Amino acid sequence: MKKLFHKKIAIISGTALLLLASGCENLGPTTAMPPVKDFNIKRYMGRWYEIARLPHNFESGVIDAQVDYTLLSDGTIEVVNSGIQNGVITSAHAVARPADINGNTGELEVSFFYPFYSTYKIIYLNGDYTLAIVTGDSIDYAWILARKPVISRSELAMCLEMLKKWGFAVKLLQYPSGMVESLTLDKAR
Repeated sequence: MKKLFHKKIAIISGTALLLLASGCENLGPTTAMPPVKDFNIKRYMGRWYEIARLPHNFESGVIDAQVDYTLLSDGTIEVVNSGIQNGVITSAHAVARPADINGNTGELEVSFFYPFYSTYKIIYLNGDYTLAIVTGDSIDYAWILARKPVISRSELAMCLEMLKKWGFAVKLLQYPSGMVESLTLDKAR
């Protein structure tokens, strides 16, 4: 039992160190990209579907990806990422907290492995809280999220244009499950 416990701790610690190390070799910081202002955290809660993402090992092969955010009574946020990987439903649980003490900017700190936190920055959010672009500390992290599993080609084009303008590698974006209406749009725009 004790040996199994130590093995689990070693795996968790090793994974956390790999995540931290991968953050050190990024393509560029996102410090010049401010998070959205006048952010209403309660409106952001609920289910979001992953429309597109830059590739990373922790999401390799995951399709039908989605994330559920639940605001807890202590002000923290329960985060549950889920999807299908190799035909099996998979999930990852985390806790998040507002990076801004007032909570009125779209920036969170997320921890999948306590006590390590990473940046979750919402750099675009439409007025009705149905479409968002999220990044981390570097431009090698980007996700397009939506409240419904499919977005229009015009919504995708707008998001791709913003990502390209900010310097993200748009050509590398992955579209899990083709969650874009008639995805014939050239990803390299």
